[in-house]
Amino acid sequence: MDSTTTVIVIAAVLAAVLLAVAVGVLVRLVRTRRTMRRAGLPTGPKWVFWGAVLYFVLPTDLMPDPVYLDDIAVLLLALRTMRNSLGEQEEGRPGDPG
Repeated sequence: MDSTTTVIVIAAVLAAVLLAVAVGVLVRLVRTRRTMRRAGLPTGPKWVFWGAVLYFVLPTDLMPDPVYLDDIAVLLLALRTMRNSLGEQEEGRPGDPG
């Protein structure tokens, strides 16, 4: 293999790994939201969840699509927002000392 082919293969493998990570985070986001809804817990603003899903699916991004770092960041931010809404709900429970 020449150097150009090697670079293309490495870039393709890296893009595939990043896509797999992004899809994994998307699946985690959907499962987390579904689990929280089944338990009757707040999932945060709906627009955060749907905005993250749309950002991942739509072709317009901040970075070109072989680089999924921005998609991963948006999905992780949505997961963090959902986790924070859960923490806020637990702080407001009656009978808690806080």
